[in-house]
Amino acid sequence: MSKSITIDGNTVPFEEGQTIMEAATAAGVYIPHLCHHPEFTPHGSCKLCNVKVNGRICSACTFPAMEGQQVLNNTQELTDDRQLITQMLFVEGNHFCPSCEKTGNCQLQAVAYHLNMLDNHFPLFYPARKVDASHAEVMIDHNRCIFCTLCVRASQQKDGKDVFAISGRGLNKHLLVNAQSGLLKDTDIEATDQAAHICPTGAILIKHTAYQVPIGERIYDHKQIDQVSLETENSQHGK
Repeated sequence: MSKSITIDGNTVPFEEGQTIMEAATAAGVYIPHLCHHPEFTPHGSCKLCNVKVNGRICSACTFPAMEGQQVLNNTQELTDDRQLITQMLFVEGNHFCPSCEKTGNCQLQAVAYHLNMLDNHFPLFYPARKVDASHAEVMIDHNRCIFCTLCVRASQQKDGKDVFAISGRGLNKHLLVNAQSGLLKDTDIEATDQAAHICPTGAILIKHTAYQVPIGERIYDHKQIDQVSLETENSQHGK
């Protein structure tokens, strides 16, 4: 006997062990997210995927789907909350989209468009963050890190390494690399590692590849992030 939940009044089937995010994605329902990736253990750090389940706010990427759940995803309240979270991500870092190599391919930028974020709302923090270009093939621009931990999980769970970690809290939070020197060149990361490609922003970039795809011909220049996300995640699950 199949099991189901409802999302915004629509019946969505699920399989035992699926999260609300997984069930929604399989059914073609987009729930905004930045830290979620179907290949890795869910983390629930960005809170963009917060939904209301039977009146309770939960992270869709970590909360299991259960029979009889009434899930609200597309409400004005949740949209407003997600927009505020996205605005805070922009002001807490140094995200200057027109000059960023990742523009047009950046998930943070695409989510902002999806949520109709028209301004930063909050004053910019302008934190003092460094660029680590010490590695021959990979670089880190700490100005663009949103602490989603995707690189941490990819390095551990896919690459079989332990290159990255997150340390500190609040304004002191920062991305660490596993080297006594603190430099990327002294880690065992390679340009072929998934951790070098998983970043949703322009914080981790492959050198010598900038602007090979011109602005205007990039992923989100032609497709909305909900369409891209559903296509990508369902293809990875063989749907």
